[in-house]
Amino acid sequence: MTGIFYGSTTGNTEALAREIAAKLGIASSDLHDVGSASADQVAPYDTLLLGSSTWGVGDLQDDWYEFVEALKKENLAGKKVGLFGCGDSGSYPDSFGDALGVIREELSGTGCTFVGEVDASDYASTDSKAFAGGKVLGLLADDDEPGKTPARTETWVAALKNA
Repeated sequence: MTGIFYGSTTGNTEALAREIAAKLGIASSDLHDVGSASADQVAPYDTLLLGSSTWGVGDLQDDWYEFVEALKKENLAGKKVGLFGCGDSGSYPDSFGDALGVIREELSGTGCTFVGEVDASDYASTDSKAFAGGKVLGLLADDDEPGKTPARTETWVAALKNA
């Protein structure tokens, strides 16, 4: 069972979360806004899809700071975690999508397994915390390249299904 947990200030990450849910057949009851969710709501899920936009120079969406601290206290051993988010590679090329890398760093000692890394060759900006070893750590929707988001989403969803 998969739960989607997202933080969204302008609605873009929420829209992406809903699109992902539709593509994966995830019920709306399994979509959770971290601004009003409790970290213990992750318990019934085997797979967590975690979404945050990146603000400023590498900052998480505001609601994520408290939620990720609470999430680190939950039993995540054996859970699969996929990451997704929104960003702006034109204005912030060095921190584009950093939220994915920050969340991954924060949860790296919890026993979860990260899934959904995809080839980064389709991205112009690959110098941030969201990229490692020629891979992007998850799905990144780029405000500067909105036309690429549908294909990137399909690629990421396929990677999740293979995991």
